[in-house]
Amino acid sequence: MGVHRDMQDKIVVITGASGGIGAALAETVAARGASVALLARRADALRAVADRCAGRALPLVTDVTKRADVGRAVDETIARFGHIDVWVNNAGQGVSRLPSELTDEDVDAMVAANVKSVLYGMQAVLPHFKARGRGHVINVSSMLGRIPFAVIRSAYSGAKHFMNALTQMFREEVQQTHPDIQFSIVSPGVVRTDFGVNARNGGADSRTLPATQSAEEVAVVIADVITSRKPDVYTRRGAKERVAAFYAAIGEDPE
Repeated sequence: MGVHRDMQDKIVVITGASGGIGAALAETVAARGASVALLARRADALRAVADRCAGRALPLVTDVTKRADVGRAVDETIARFGHIDVWVNNAGQGVSRLPSELTDEDVDAMVAANVKSVLYGMQAVLPHFKARGRGHVINVSSMLGRIPFAVIRSAYSGAKHFMNALTQMFREEVQQTHPDIQFSIVSPGVVRTDFGVNARNGGADSRTLPATQSAEEVAVVIADVITSRKPDVYTRRGAKERVAAFYAAIGEDPE
């Protein structure tokens, strides 16, 4: 199969771009012709990813849990490329803690990493999208944002549920006046990245778990969503049915 060139001249911003899904996505969309702004905290890792993007990357050292940093990244991307077409909120962090043992710090960290970072991105880029009359936000969620099935990931699961709700509410609000601004959710399962070992309080290496996907597989799904602009996409076949079966099994209507 030949290389797609369906993103020629698109400008894509990717948070959490220094490794894992974000880095794979950067390489994927650059190969399809897009230019990319890469946001993460690790300068050296960002530069390494940028070097693999065919001269199409702008690395921006950014802490996406800080609203001012995110706003600056919007301004610097527009200054370099002229506009933004797609904003991918991919940055996030897990936590390993049973729900009965969660601390204030655990919950605050999950909201900052997985909710506020996404909120800041959506709010920062929205005026630009409205001025252009078009744009696309893609928020990378998780199967744990659909089904609370990993007890050790309770606060992360809750944060991703929160993020999904925000995404859908942004879509409903914005499309009343700007129907060509899309907000998409992409929900992977377990991906072979550093997510597990980088979780707050540590955790199992995601690469050792069963039924995993590669970051490159997930990146292709996200790249395809940039083209299709579908609002809600899973990265694995059967995931939608799994979610439906979970909720069908746990609730009953009143007699």
